[in-house]
Amino acid sequence: MRVFVTGASGFIGSAIVRELIDSGHQVLGLARSDAAAASIAAAGADVHRGSLEDLESLRSGAVAADGVIHTAFIHDFSNYAPAAETDRRAIETLGAALAGSKRSLVVTSGTLLLQRKGPLATEQDEPIPSFPRKSEQAAAMASRGARVSLLRLPPSVHGDGDHGFVPALIKLARDKGDSAYIGDGLNRWPAVHRLDAAHLYRLVLEKGSAGASYHAIGDEGVSFKDIAGVIGRRLHLPVVSKSPEQAAYRFSWLAHFVGIDSPASSKLTEERLGWQPKQPGLIADLERGTYFEPEQTTHAAGSHR
Repeated sequence: MRVFVTGASGFIGSAIVRELIDSGHQVLGLARSDAAAASIAAAGADVHRGSLEDLESLRSGAVAADGVIHTAFIHDFSNYAPAAETDRRAIETLGAALAGSKRSLVVTSGTLLLQRKGPLATEQDEPIPSFPRKSEQAAAMASRGARVSLLRLPPSVHGDGDHGFVPALIKLARDKGDSAYIGDGLNRWPAVHRLDAAHLYRLVLEKGSAGASYHAIGDEGVSFKDIAGVIGRRLHLPVVSKSPEQAAYRFSWLAHFVGIDSPASSKLTEERLGWQPKQPGLIADLERGTYFEPEQTTHAAGSHR
């Protein structure tokens, strides 16, 4: 199968490219820069120049493929609404390009976007209507004639090369001189290793059902106090509690994510597709120590792609 991948040079996208190629697929990777193009070519994929804002590049990439995996997103938390609108237009464009073909489109969403009805967020839960990001609503609009599936990622997708929330927390701890959590720190983050997530993307592409949602969850819920504890121990810093009132100053844009309790399950995904996470969990990955090497925390935070 020839697969068009947006975000192909990113943290998760590059793992998906490797997973697809190793499984015998051909990959066409979207590249918005020379550096991204070089990375995609070095991985053994074909390069398709364009961007999320260039809808014609998305359309032509999808038309040239047998299936599409959409992972790219502009993670600008200071300008989130326009980024969410760009994502919505991109998904609808990809869906329109595949309309009537029954080819597969895998759209990325997140477990943080869900209205959790039970103790764990499940594949059957619906997105929060008021949340600015409309990936799932756009996927529903794109489903006319294409086999559109959703793959929901947890807030922490971890592994070597991570430049998301955990490296941001490590940098913040270094800057502030302590590793902090909010209140009792018992709020939980679900997590998954990038290689396990990449494997699930391939399974959803190959076997996913139209209109279905799938969860990439390795750890159902890691307490934030445990995360802060590893960071403090590794950096030889005190581990401290901050009140909700102190959180905004201490964590800045991260405060909402640090305080959220969002455990999630992948039970239905495992039953439907036979997917099983095999890589280390978040705490074990942190304990390996690579997160605390200087180059691991120099990137801008907030992106899983």
